Amino acid sequence: MSSTLSPTSASPRVRRKPSTRKRAGSHLPQPQTQESHDAALHAIRKTLRGRTAYDAFPVSFRLLVLDTKLNVKKALQCLLLNGVVSAPLWNSDKSKFAGMLTVLDIIHLIQYYYHTASYDTAAADVETFRLESLREIEKALGVATPPMLREHPDSSLYDAARLLIQTHARRLPLLDNDSESGHEVIVSVLTQYRLLKFISINCTKEVHQLHCSLRKLGIGTYVHPLSPPEPEEGHDNPFWPIATATLDTPVFDVVHLFSEMEISAVPIIDEDGIVVNLYETVDVITLVRLGAYQSLDLTVREALNQRSPDFPGVVICTASDSLGTLLQLIKKRRVHRLVVVEGDEEERRGGKKGRLLGVITLSDVLKYLIGVTSIGGSVEQFEEAIRSTDRLAVPNVSLPS
Repeated sequence: MSSTLSPTSASPRVRRKPSTRKRAGSHLPQPQTQESHDAALHAIRKTLRGRTAYDAFPVSFRLLVLDTKLNVKKALQCLLLNGVVSAPLWNSDKSKFAGMLTVLDIIHLIQYYYHTASYDTAAADVETFRLESLREIEKALGVATPPMLREHPDSSLYDAARLLIQTHARRLPLLDNDSESGHEVIVSVLTQYRLLKFISINCTKEVHQLHCSLRKLGIGTYVHPLSPPEPEEGHDNPFWPIATATLDTPVFDVVHLFSEMEISAVPIIDEDGIVVNLYETVDVITLVRLGAYQSLDLTVREALNQRSPDFPGVVICTASDSLGTLLQLIKKRRVHRLVVVEGDEEERRGGKKGRLLGVITLSDVLKYLIGVTSIGGSVEQFEEAIRSTDRLAVPNVSLPS
């Protein structure tokens, strides 16, 4: 006999409560498109427009200011002992800002004495030569006097960046006025490196979205595929328009390149064009500080032996590296320029790995980030189209260390 079990009454209907658990976000990487790159670039520019130069100040910093009455040799010792390559100048007679002492000023001084005086005369003059007389050296050499740049600390980082680019300056003095005396006060100096580090720290999400390669973005100066249009006699440079030298090049020839081309470093290459080192303006200052004015006749190979042992080395990259990768590198270490060399991609096309391909300066990176250059104007058009409807939040600011 079979029996069937059945409830004596219908069971009440149970209603489920809605789940309060949040669905986990996707861990899949965001698609990398030109639109996402341009959107990240726009967000970075908006951040710079909404922040002031004060925001880029590190938590703790020191400011070295040199009186124009100081002689050049003592000024160089101050720079090197404090680990800096430039400093604001102060005219104590007028109680006002008097410009910047930079490495280029020292290069001009070296050129002047190398051509117009003997070693003994130069050595004696540098002992007594005052900073206030540097502008006279520029007039004697026929070089342009650097503009007296300044900006208020309350100005936006975007405006400060544009001023740096438009004037080809690497640093921008920030000045305020004393509320009681009305005299100028030098607050700090904003450098290209400090500005780019601010971006890498405070725009982390956007930096990761800058996936386009340096080659595609046109950031930097690259070896021209053809020879110079009209090569001068004795100036046939296979790496034109990049200035290069070898280990056997006299130091003064490199110093001349620094001044003539207004650059601060020259790649050192071997007979195959492989980058073996980098000679910088700081290396020349080291020779002058040691009193080795006659060392300008030495070769680069001999001069490099006197380089400080804590030289960080040459930072290299390939043209296929992304802009985001470069900014992440700036976040981790102090970088002033990168030497672009041929990589695997160029080697597959018949090139040679490690051969010089280009040079990227911080100025090149900053130009692109603030909008001086873009890919066919696509970024500027994108900004104009979404400016009125933009609702992107400005990220919180972290102070650089």
